[in-house]
This record gives sequence, C-alpha cells and structure tokens, in this order.
Amino acid sequence: SKREIKMRKLDSTKVRPLKSEQLLHIEDHDFALRPGFGGSPIPVGIDVQVESIDSISEVDMDFTMTLYLRHYWKDERLSFRSNKNKSMTFDGRLIKKIWVPDVFFVHSKRSFIHDTTVENIMLRVYPDGNVLFSLRITVSAMCFMDFSRFPLDTQNCSLELESYAYNEDDLMLYWKHGNKSLSTDEHISLSQFFIEEFSASSGLAFYSSTGWYNRLFINFALRRHIFFFVLQSYFPAMLMVMLSWVSFWIDRRAVPARVSLGITTVLTMSTIMTGVSASMPQVSYIKAVDVYLWISFLFVFLSVIEYAAVNYLTTIEERKQLKKRGKASGMYSMDAVQAMAFDGCFHDTDVDMDMTPFPDPCEENETRASQTNISNVDTPRLRRKRSLKGNVGRIILQNNHVIDTYSRIIFPSVYIVFNFFYWGLYM
Repeated sequence: SKREIKMRKLDSTKVRPLKSEQLLHIEDHDFALRPGFGGSPIPVGIDVQVESIDSISEVDMDFTMTLYLRHYWKDERLSFRSNKNKSMTFDGRLIKKIWVPDVFFVHSKRSFIHDTTVENIMLRVYPDGNVLFSLRITVSAMCFMDFSRFPLDTQNCSLELESYAYNEDDLMLYWKHGNKSLSTDEHISLSQFFIEEFSASSGLAFYSSTGWYNRLFINFALRRHIFFFVLQSYFPAMLMVMLSWVSFWIDRRAVPARVSLGITTVLTMSTIMTGVSASMPQVSYIKAVDVYLWISFLFVFLSVIEYAAVNYLTTIEERKQLKKRGKASGMYSMDAVQAMAFDGCFHDTDVDMDMTPFPDPCEENETRASQTNISNVDTPRLRRKRSLKGNVGRIILQNNHVIDTYSRIIFPSVYIVFNFFYWGLYM
C-alpha cells in the first residue's frame, strides 16, 4: 500500500547503509586488491595497548595476553567529501566489504576476537582515505623458556606480528609511533612474576618459498617472585637438613631413635622433591632448585650413612674389648654384639659396667632378677646410678662416638658454605 511505501522511505535505518556504501565508493572498486596494487608496498602502521597478561604457563611454555591491536593505512578508494573534515566510524559489519591488512600472530596457539555484546571491532575512515582499524584480541602464544635458573629466573617472551600473504614487496609493516607504539595498563600484575619491562622492536623473517616479510615484536621480561618458593621448597628443605643433624646428639646406642629419624627425613625430602617436579615441565637439564634439593637430600642421606658407620665401628670396638678381656659370658646363646643387632640395645657384662659410667636399660632388664635378691645392699652400681641423675648431658657426650663429635661441626659448616655459594651464584 501507499502507506507502507511511505513508512519505508521514512525508515532511516534502511537507507543509512546504502548511503555509507555510496559515500565510500565501495561498489565502484575491487577491494580484493590492496591499495596501490602493482606499485610500491603499502605502509601499514601498528600500535598496541596491552590490557592484561592473563596467565603464564611453565608446563605448556606459553602465555595468554589481551590487547587492543590498531592498524593505520591509507586507501584513497575510501576517500570522501566532507565540509567539516570529520571522520566516519563503523563497526565490524563493514570490514568484510573493504580491504584490511592480514596481520597474524606468529607462534600463536589460540586467539579470538571478543564478541560481547558484539564483535569488538572498530573502523574509522577519514576524508582523505586514512583508515584506523582497531580490534580487541586475546591470544595465547608460545614462549621459549629457560628453566636452568628456576625459580631464580627471568623469562623473556615476545608476541610477534606479521602479514600472512603480503611480503615486503607488497606491504611494509612498521610501528606507528616508534617505541611509544606499545603502551600497557598501569594495573597489570601477575601472581608469580614481576613485569620488568615492555619494549617494541622490528625485524625481517625469511621463508624459502615466499620471501622476506616484515615482523614486529612485543617484548616483555618477567622476573619470578622467589618468596613463594622459599616457603614451599627451600625453607622445608633447610628444616629437614637441620633435623637430620639432631641424630648426632642422640646416644649412639639408641638405634631405633636414630634410624627412624634418618628414614623420616629422607622420605620427607623425597616428597618435597616430587612436589616441585610435578609442577614443572619435564626438561632434560638441571634446574637451580634441583641443585639445592639434591644437595640437601645428600646431606640428609649422609647423616643416615654417618650413623651406620658409627654403629658399625662401635660394634667392632666392643667386640675387640670382649675378646681382649676374655669376658664374653658363656651363659648366653649369643654374644653381646649379636644381641645388640637384634634388639637395638648393647648387652654389657659386669666387668664392662665398671669401665663405662652410663647404665644400659637393656642390661637392667637382664639382671633384674639378681638385683631383687640384693636390693638392700648399697652396691657400687646403685651408687653410680644415683650420681648420674644430674649429669645426663655429660654422659651422653661421653658415650657418643668421635665421628658424631666431628659431624656436629662438619655438617653445619659445609651446609652453610653451600648456601652462601648457591645464593651468591644464582641471585
């Protein structure tokens, strides 16, 4: 009807796209060809504003970044008349009808243009044909990391931009404002890294089949926060090493106490090392944290070996004393050394007790029946027991082996020297 035709003419939303296409002469040109096709390469300027660095993955060796990517070029086919010299702004619906640079991210794994609530694309055209093309992108790209100094490392990553189809004979990619072409949000922060610097650079990339291409680099350096790893790895390892030294102050005859302490510290160190390795990529070289944990594990392991040597030498020494004095008792089915190997207690004779001032609890059990018959007699052994009540520490020192005495000094001293060397080398 005539009324419907009149309403269509008054509907500006149906007329405006037609006027814009006519104003930009889109239908009069073939925008499948680049501007200045067949002539000199078209310069395309780039500037980037980094909105956020979303994640850094050591296991996958990649990073995820959200940024605003802006392109600047001149296409005289889009020039139009304007009395006020004002630009025209469009959204992503016009992009498919004109020529735009085919910039892509080298070594990218995943990327997408944000589309909430609509595609985050902006096209601004100026009367003289200059074009600004801006889009908001999240991209995940590879970062070739070196973990030889982990966790005291600094990682250098880069996001690389390049034209996919046009080599340097057709398109010249460059930073629009030099070093100022790269800007970042002031509130960018990461949980495990401190961002030391952002920088922009450019170069050339060669492909044997297609030639040379202009390539732009967004470089940034990440320094790892060490405090988390001090709490989770280094400090527990230090405590386990120092805990293993406690066995040097325990009586050499307390076999169950010293063996259980050594085994516990060894297993705890193994758990710490497994936890650190599980969160890291399986690289084929040694990391700094591996050096520290393995050296700490070696100190713990050597403390167990130290007691094995002390126990063995003590057994040899006591056996020689028994043979020398000829006091090995014939009433037992096994000698004192064999009995100590079974129950962890040294079985001394009466003559040997006169030589050492420290009473053996296992011997007390063996001679309890004989002591009940002479309980009212103040024997020299009972007097010796009373005199030991206030001198337990001195007796323990006297009953430790000479290896224990040296280990109390050597183990802490060497470990302190190792820590000074380690932190001085990697910090």
